[in-house]
Formats: sequence, structure tokens, C-alpha cells
Amino acid sequence: MNRHSLAKIGGGAAPVVVAARRTPIGTAGHAFKELAVERLAAPVIAAVARDVAGRRADDVVLGNCMGPGGNVARVSALAAGLGHEVPGLTVDRQCGSGLAAILVAGQAVRAGEMDFVIAGGVESASTAPLRTHRGAAQPYDRAPFAPDGHPDPDMGPAAEALAAACGISRERQDTYACRSHAKALAACFDEEIVAIGERSRDQRPRPLRAASLARLPAAFVAGGTVTAGNSSPISDGAAAVALVPERLRAGLPGMRLVAGAVTGCDPALPGWGPVPAVRRVLARAGVDMDRIAAVEIVEAFAAQVLAVTDALGLDPLGADGERVCSGGGALALGHPWGATGAVVVTRLFSRLVRAGAPAGTMGLAAAAVGGGLGVAALFEVV
Repeated sequence: MNRHSLAKIGGGAAPVVVAARRTPIGTAGHAFKELAVERLAAPVIAAVARDVAGRRADDVVLGNCMGPGGNVARVSALAAGLGHEVPGLTVDRQCGSGLAAILVAGQAVRAGEMDFVIAGGVESASTAPLRTHRGAAQPYDRAPFAPDGHPDPDMGPAAEALAAACGISRERQDTYACRSHAKALAACFDEEIVAIGERSRDQRPRPLRAASLARLPAAFVAGGTVTAGNSSPISDGAAAVALVPERLRAGLPGMRLVAGAVTGCDPALPGWGPVPAVRRVLARAGVDMDRIAAVEIVEAFAAQVLAVTDALGLDPLGADGERVCSGGGALALGHPWGATGAVVVTRLFSRLVRAGAPAGTMGLAAAAVGGGLGVAALFEVV
């Protein structure tokens, strides 16, 4: 499919991301341990609104997984000073929530119902409430990802199962984790980060050595390959983008949302979810992987990223090292569940739009989701 054909998907109402910002990402219980979700989201929402000066947002759509309820998006929009007229919608697709929120906003723009939507996600694992079943003495760890009678593994054991099923070695996982941290340390995120208080840098990235990672024990399954070193940490953070229709872009540089997809997969292997989601997006757009210049996948676990990239024909430890997560990913930066899908779109915006990539350059964002889901989105520089 050529560029002219791609532009036809949505026509003049095709949603375009014209601004993208995020907070620094903090490890849960540390940098932002006392900040509630709206205090993380509001500065990012306000910054994105300023980036699209002279327009009032029609809505704010935010992903969130473990927050206090009460429509986090509405509370955050009010905290950002957007005014009483701006409503809010909170989306929960677990670790894909931030990316799913952007797709929901894009659908409203493409349908012609809204002309300016701020969308993204936020998570404060540090302040997430503990929940207790009525009559129980202790809080429960998490809500179910699947009902009784279906597999419902925690994400760590699920990553271990995916590594075993796809033959992803411990050595490859550790190598990938080292590279994620090295890329993040070498990258400059200044243009995309909105400082929170005095913090303007991500908390977690640090130099790693393969020899040090090799000494770590398996974290989830005895004798396994998934460790604390090649897994992402629980984190706090927020990210948001501005979407407007192509007809109202008014010369602002951006990236068109060409296509998006949410798919299901076996809940026993939730890390596989991006594979069918990406394949569906590429098929819908008539584009093959060779056309994609930049790939951002949520790095929940090195095993999961490698299983997905192997299936998609990508080599992030070789020829595609600069195409896949060129500035590192969640393994190094952190994984704020409801926000992380919007963080990868913000990273794409920096890699493509802020870096001045030529019109027609394409980028791909994807996330795996507990319970067996995949979320993916294809963008094109305009």
C-alpha cells in the first residue's frame, strides 16, 4: 500500500498525534511514593495542552489499572486546570491501557465526534489502594485476569512459560536487559519529559554487566531463566499525547494514527499478545515489517520481547538493535502499568517527529496484556 492509500484510512478525519509528553518514571516506593495518580497525570496533561496552544480539549482519555477509581481521567483533567467543560474517560486494559486509551481517542477523532483529545495513561503503584474481599481478613494480591476454568498465571511465571515455549535462553534475556539499560543511559529524553518537582530524570537506568546478571537467581520458577535483572520493575509515571484530525493539524508536525488493533490470545501465554495484534495492524494497513523504521514494544520481560520479535522477524540483538526500542524500554526505564503503553507512543514521537524523520516514515507501538491480550498501533510521520 502506498502513502496515498494509507492517507485514505480516515481521510481528513485521520487522527494525528501532534504532541507527546511523559513524566520521569520512578520505581514504586521511591521517587514518587507519595504522589497520587492525578498528581502524576496533571502536569503531563497540562504540558500537552500547552503544546497545542489556542485549542480546548474535547476530552481526556487515560489508561489506569490499579488506581483509586472515581474516574481518574476526569480527576486528572480537573487537576490539570482544563476546566469544568472537559470530561474524562478512564480505560482499563491492564498493561495495554495507555496504548488502548490512545486508540479509543483516535476512534473518536476519526469518527468526527471530537477535534482535540488528550490521551495516555497513569499509574501510581506506590499509592494504589489495597483491596479486600468482603469478610476477608487480608487484602488480595490482584484481580483475576481470567475466570475460573481458564489459566490465570501471574505475569512473571507467564513470562517463564513463554520463554520455555519459544526457546528463549537466559543468556539472550540478560543480553537484552543489559542493552536496554545501556541504550537508556545513552539517550536524551529532555524534550519529552515533564519534570515532577525537582525530578527530571528516570530513576532506574544504570550500568549493568552480563556477569552480574548471570549470578541472579530465577525469580519466579525454580531453575528458570526469568530473573529480577531481566524483568521490568513496578513503577510510577504518566504519559499523554494530543490527537487532532488531519484537517485541523494546521501545519503542526506529527504522526498519523494509521491503524490500531486489540486482540486476544491464550491467557496462559499473555506475552504472546503483541504478535497477533501487530499482524492484524500490518494486514489492515497493507504494510509489511520492512516498512517500519521504529518499533517500540513494552519491555515487561526480556523473554517476552524476544519471543515477540522472533515471531515478527526482528533481531533486536543484531541487525534491528537500533530499530527496536533504540532508547531502551521498560526494563531500564520502568513499567508503570496503566501508563506504559502511552510511554512507548511518546518514545515513537521523539524518535520520529522530534528527530525530524521524513514524511511517510512509519513507527509501530505494541504491548502485551495480562489475561491474554495484545495491543498495537501503526503511525506514519506527516
